[in-house]
Amino acid sequence: MTLLVVPDKITARHRERLAVVYVRQSSPHQVQHNRESQANQYALVQRALELGWVPERVRVFDTDLATSGQDSLRADFRELVAEVSLAHVGLVLTYEVSRVARSNADWYTLLDLAAVTGALIADADGIYDPRTYNDRMLLGLRGMLSEAELHLLKLRLDAGKMRKIERGAYRQALPTGLVRLADDRVVKDSDQQVQGIVQLIFERFATLGSCQKVLRSLRNDQLLLPRRQTHGLDAGLLLWKKPSESAVYQILRNPAYAGAFVYGRMGPHPERRPGQWARRVRRRQEEWLVVHHDAYPAYISWEEFVANQARLTDNASRYARRARGAVREGEALLVGLVVCGRCGRQMRVAYKPQIRYVCSRLKSTYAERPCVNLDGASIEQAVVQAFFAALAPAELDLLDDVLAEQRADRERVARQCADRVTRATYEVRLARRQYDAVDPENRLVAAELERRWELALRAEVEAKEAAARLAQETPAATLDPTLRAQLQDLGHQLPSLWSSGRLRPSQKKELLRSLIRRIVLTRLAPDSIEIKVVWVSGAYSELIVHPPVHMAANTSGYSRLVERVLDLAAQGYQDPEIARRLTAEGFRSAHTTDRVPASLVFEIRHAHGQPSLTKRFRTQEKQDGSWTIWGLARTLGVDRNWLYRRIIHGALPAQRDPVHGYYLIPDDPVLLEDLRAQVPTWRRRAKKTRGEESG
Repeated sequence: MTLLVVPDKITARHRERLAVVYVRQSSPHQVQHNRESQANQYALVQRALELGWVPERVRVFDTDLATSGQDSLRADFRELVAEVSLAHVGLVLTYEVSRVARSNADWYTLLDLAAVTGALIADADGIYDPRTYNDRMLLGLRGMLSEAELHLLKLRLDAGKMRKIERGAYRQALPTGLVRLADDRVVKDSDQQVQGIVQLIFERFATLGSCQKVLRSLRNDQLLLPRRQTHGLDAGLLLWKKPSESAVYQILRNPAYAGAFVYGRMGPHPERRPGQWARRVRRRQEEWLVVHHDAYPAYISWEEFVANQARLTDNASRYARRARGAVREGEALLVGLVVCGRCGRQMRVAYKPQIRYVCSRLKSTYAERPCVNLDGASIEQAVVQAFFAALAPAELDLLDDVLAEQRADRERVARQCADRVTRATYEVRLARRQYDAVDPENRLVAAELERRWELALRAEVEAKEAAARLAQETPAATLDPTLRAQLQDLGHQLPSLWSSGRLRPSQKKELLRSLIRRIVLTRLAPDSIEIKVVWVSGAYSELIVHPPVHMAANTSGYSRLVERVLDLAAQGYQDPEIARRLTAEGFRSAHTTDRVPASLVFEIRHAHGQPSLTKRFRTQEKQDGSWTIWGLARTLGVDRNWLYRRIIHGALPAQRDPVHGYYLIPDDPVLLEDLRAQVPTWRRRAKKTRGEESG
């Protein structure tokens, strides 16, 4: 290596300062294997001595080995810039410009400071003074070429990588359950327990429908998940760990289990700025760059994988995605399905104490009044009836499949427990052989092997206890013949099965979601709600329900109801009969939406000052020219029961009013005189009866 020395560039003032040799390589691999490059860079120390610097004034900055030139936070580079800015450096030696920086911003910062303080810059080709125009232009071009070179290298590497990806020859990291052989063939893991647990996760997700439910079922069965370590101290080993949400989610999301080679599932964040590292975001399936089907042995079909992704997305329950959320155990049947007809947002459920569907998004977002707060019972009843009507023509027979799936799932769990016991037993034997083989004098190794043996024994005991608990569990109860007959004709028997209490809320929700995609709720009036049921086919049904309200005055047609009550009361009808007639005419009350109670009729009459027929009869002596019971009893001074007994025995002629049913007695003077004559006898008998009772 020969340096072109220009005598007038290096002066005594430069030699009074430091000569800094900057050494850098980009990666640990280069540091370990590209030793010749290191030697060439460290040889610059001798060149500094040849240029007239004494050894005490020559410093080597080599802390940035294995650091990218694009990293502006390099420790030695920052120290170098600081020393140059303080005018402590007379010469900066580097093998080439790319060793100092791969970014124009960092390179020009160093040039500007060197020009101000008078520091020189040297590389393998010569010595440059940043204060002179020609040298500064040459150094600037070298910095630009260094940055462009890195970009071109990256383009060539990415192009070669993409060609391998497009051919499907790229060695992609494989998930647990798939293994790459020495000849690059990919096969399923030879460990049958690993295959079984991966298959079990997919089967349980198909049955349970959510990641959390799969996780809880694995926890309840005390099953462990395999994890083949790719880095760290346990790299290459297969470890069995407690199931976690992220582990189950990664298995369900990985297309490799469907036999597909996929590249480009993740992409840069849209807000990432050039040169800035930012978090990556998950792309939608249609945005994946490369997809090769049948590249790996599959645990599930591609169609099942796509259906699983759609269900996981639907379970996310985010408004932006209009997802329905996962089915849970709450009593509200329409959670995740109901949408506010005013703002279009997904509604939430409240229990206060009855089920209510609430939307307050406009209040929280724009401080406006809440959208709606609707009675849940009446809405659910209408939707369920519409569901029955849509389901009635279908012939469904799910019993055999359900029972077979339960038996198969129990067999899979039992097989996993047996495999776990077998593995634990093998680990115990292996640990014992290793302990027996060690020299007893080597106490440190013997103590560690003894500890491993104890851990293996403990794992074996836990595995056997889990298998014993599973064996002691009572198998799922078989369905009684009545329920079996109902399920054989589910379309016709579902209403009775629904109300029998045998279906859990989560099962009812799953049934509703099988046909219903969305439910839009709009309040038309205080006691009127429009329900638009959007079916999975895209068709929709419109329903109107009348939920209970707090005040009768808020019901639709309340003024006509009052008018009819007063009219019928004036005609002489009693409150129960008025209520029956109003119910038949389609009127309803605030709390009982299917009828009009007699108590409401009484309240309306009382509020409008109209007395009841009984009260009017008590105050009137005659009605339509005939005596009333109350009027005749007051006129004669007798008890009403005396008149009733004579009417019943036929001694007193009377007729019932055809409207109200009260007795009316003819206004006959002869009849009146005859009754007056009988009054003294009645009084003596009554007085004698009272005396006997007192004696």
